[in-house]
Amino acid sequence: MILPFEPYNPKWKEQFEKIKSELALRLKELQPRIEHIGSTSVEGLAAKPIIDIMVGVRNEEELEVVPALLAGQNYVYYPKYNVDMPYRRYFVLLHDAPSALALPEVIDVQDEIPEKMHDHNLRLAHIHVIPTTSENWTRHLAFRDYLRTHPSVKAAYQALKEQLVQQQWETGNDYNDGKDAFIQREEQNAIRWYKENEK
Repeated sequence: MILPFEPYNPKWKEQFEKIKSELALRLKELQPRIEHIGSTSVEGLAAKPIIDIMVGVRNEEELEVVPALLAGQNYVYYPKYNVDMPYRRYFVLLHDAPSALALPEVIDVQDEIPEKMHDHNLRLAHIHVIPTTSENWTRHLAFRDYLRTHPSVKAAYQALKEQLVQQQWETGNDYNDGKDAFIQREEQNAIRWYKENEK
């Protein structure tokens, strides 16, 4: 598949704010922190037009509450990924209810991911729920803020993404794997920079 890839669009920030308001309402009992992450959060960076959102909860126990609070809406919940990433709960926000798109609301460990779920045109956002005490919370914020403030790193990332997006990919996960070496290297720099600037 060729993934959708667009120049930076200021509307991505507006889309984030709208989804953030909806999430804040649905998850209000958890008093979450909600952050725009990923390429759509970095002004000037081209991206797949899907908003990445990180929802911060206080601890891992609160992770278990989230699926019930988002059930029955336009979300598909992926327990399938909980084994590999027990610190995170992952949801895809669709343009319509999963049932209207003939898709399941839950993709469990034993389930195959339906082919239709790989159609990125059906997706509005990817929701990553993570405890704010986790290194993964810090890692995502650090990388975002590092890209926002280091134009040469942003330009190198942009060039890599433009190269990768020209290729055929089985899934979006394969495309993400193509970015891994760059991200892992720059994340280490970003985390050091972020922690120095937190003081």
